[in-house]
Amino acid sequence: MAPSDTQPASPPRSTSEKKKGITYAFQDQLPKLPVPDLEATIHKYLDSLRPLQSPKEHSDSRVAVKEFLRFEGVKLQEKLKKYAEGKANYIEQFWYDSYLNFDNPVVLNLNPFFLLEDDPTPARNNQVTRAASLVVSALSFIRAVRREELQPDKVRNIPLDMYQYSRMFGTARIPTEHGCQIAQDAESKHLVVLCHGQFYWFDVLDDNSDLIMTEKDIGVNLEAIVEDASEVPVQDAAKGALGILSTENRKNWSALREILQREPGSNNSDCLNIVDSSLFILCLDYTEPTTTDDLCMNMLCGTSRIERGVQVGTCMNRWYDKLQIIVCKNGSAGINFEHTGVDGHTVLRFASDIYTDTILRFARTINGQAPSLWATNSPDPAKRDPASFGDVHTTPHKLEWTLVPELVTALRFAETRLADLIGQNEFATLEFESYGKNFITSMGMSPDAFVQMAFQAAYFGLYGQMESVYEPAMTKGFYHGRTEAIRSVTDESMTFVKTFWGDNPAEQKVDMLRKACEKHTAITRECAKGHGHDRHLYALYCMWQRGVDEEFYDYGSSAGDVASDGASNGHSNGATSPVLQPSSSQSQPSKEAEQLKQEGLNVRSARSPSSASTSSNQAHVSSNMPPLFFDSGWDKINNTVLSTSNCGNPSLRHFGFGPTSGSGFGLGYIIKDNTLSICASSKHRQTARFVSAMEAYFLEIRRLLRATRKRGASAADKTVSRARELEERPGIKGRVKSRGRNIFEAGKEREKITTPTDSIMESDEEGLGGYGFFDAGILLSALKANKESENDGKESHKRNIGRRLRLAEY
Repeated sequence: MAPSDTQPASPPRSTSEKKKGITYAFQDQLPKLPVPDLEATIHKYLDSLRPLQSPKEHSDSRVAVKEFLRFEGVKLQEKLKKYAEGKANYIEQFWYDSYLNFDNPVVLNLNPFFLLEDDPTPARNNQVTRAASLVVSALSFIRAVRREELQPDKVRNIPLDMYQYSRMFGTARIPTEHGCQIAQDAESKHLVVLCHGQFYWFDVLDDNSDLIMTEKDIGVNLEAIVEDASEVPVQDAAKGALGILSTENRKNWSALREILQREPGSNNSDCLNIVDSSLFILCLDYTEPTTTDDLCMNMLCGTSRIERGVQVGTCMNRWYDKLQIIVCKNGSAGINFEHTGVDGHTVLRFASDIYTDTILRFARTINGQAPSLWATNSPDPAKRDPASFGDVHTTPHKLEWTLVPELVTALRFAETRLADLIGQNEFATLEFESYGKNFITSMGMSPDAFVQMAFQAAYFGLYGQMESVYEPAMTKGFYHGRTEAIRSVTDESMTFVKTFWGDNPAEQKVDMLRKACEKHTAITRECAKGHGHDRHLYALYCMWQRGVDEEFYDYGSSAGDVASDGASNGHSNGATSPVLQPSSSQSQPSKEAEQLKQEGLNVRSARSPSSASTSSNQAHVSSNMPPLFFDSGWDKINNTVLSTSNCGNPSLRHFGFGPTSGSGFGLGYIIKDNTLSICASSKHRQTARFVSAMEAYFLEIRRLLRATRKRGASAADKTVSRARELEERPGIKGRVKSRGRNIFEAGKEREKITTPTDSIMESDEEGLGGYGFFDAGILLSALKANKESENDGKESHKRNIGRRLRLAEY
């Protein structure tokens, strides 16, 4: 499988994405992500900085912005607009480059995880049975994607971009000396299984993407693999666990791949190709974590455990350059995914569908008329003619690597570096069961905004100040859309946290909370419409950097040349697609905007005499960095201390990722109807204490909300029937009593009835204890797989690699 180029392929809408299936049916109708107005972006940028800065710092940032608007900003904006004309999405290439040029290990830095809920059928919660079930469901999902039968994603009946699904499977991140590349085998048919750090593979699909094995067949293979892997002592297997190299610095990993493939007469190159081109990796762990914190850690980075001087933790049983399904010995399961080409929303759909499919398949064993999640299903492999499968190998083969002394040493050092990295991070989880989405919405607030205010209030309560907070907003309503950054700290949120921690009436605290939530919701909507400021400023920074690179290498490119780099590949930019019009709120200047106008900070046209005379070399970007980008405010806003992301549904127990800065927290959260789940990570910044502060806040804010609720008002629970309201009518009360004693009425006479939440409320009076992703979804979902990278002869050669296991032995 040859790596694709580093730029994302943006196929013409008139060809590759105008398909007959339903999956991509709306691609041609998706609008193009607009390049925001420069002046609006600058005002929003200053608005996001103000609550984080002192008056002096903010004054300095305003001066830097003033200079940027007068000089470099206008020229960079025009270059960006011209560049965007030749692109399907103006931020896509810059975002992908940012991910692919990331040189640090991807584990704990880029890859997020999902922890699935346990299988609802207890008999299936053992490793092999659960793994086989998840594999069958995952293969059905892959089949639906390839046959374009997967229903398109929609939000409020608005279709979303589906491109990322085409890049989820058979895909790998390949390190090179000059950054990473994304490679894909779009016709991959095999699965790779990791067990005790040892690699196995077998085919699971035919050329039509139909399943060639039943769940029982896959279970037999997995049993054989577990048995074979256990024959090698754990310590010996760990010494040859090649997957640990995928946790290395990317340049080191690139050099080690070169060493792996240069050994004459070895199968290493073929083994690497089998791993890289597999549909996904199935990791069978020999451990069974007992606590939620340990489970989350296992899914994110694996465990670190030393026995007789050898690392035997599950961190040795991973391959972080691909999508991984991880199953523990007790059946607990999760997903760890390479984030470059796919965002959390896309993988969440995958996780949700495979979890749902496992339930529906079980239901069909009870009732054959039970529905299916898929438009069509694979023919039953047990009833097919063997000749119909084609050239497939269903018996598992073990990959056998040739490890020269240089690689053995590299494995040792990669492991010690990873053990250091794991040891530098800690995790704490909160499974808050007192209330969730239903209660929050009954109070008239956005659940996401409500939780975001909890993060800020808890942090402020611990440290007495607020830092930069990041939350991604999905922009998949646009063609090849990914995310926009919500900068959650606002003037309103700062007013709220200070009011909350001050000696103020409950009504005032709740009023400030509502205003902060309303502001957060408004910003979120703007970001989802493509009117955020963060990605726009980053694109302008990248345009400036390109100009510097051109001057340094003396390319002499004009602005038009910059706009037509290799990322375009002559593809349509989809200019005929409608573009969302600016919202009314965008056209209304903020107080900051009005003040800037009074100071003469309006954007000047690049064609005005004043701008034309500012520089003799206006055709080129100055190699001097624009003051906005070396201002302290730029560093402040981009040093994310609270990196947060809301991603989940009832199929997930937890979702999380590592901190994005040394002094920061990574906060993945899931808002369910009646619960809140939070997974926090940091480099030992009192993570458990921070989580405890959040829990205390949730209880205290509920007490305040209840205390300020108007008399007669009640929080409507959408999950509870209103039938009991009929019994309160005077005309039927006697009739009800005549049928027997009303146990609710009798109970009230003996003792006031309290619901579970009421009893918790009583403990709320204790107050607040002693104090009274990163997403960054960026990259390369657009690389076309090189379908001709292997001819039939090479394919046949690949199929015979590895030692063939004898299933009869098991």
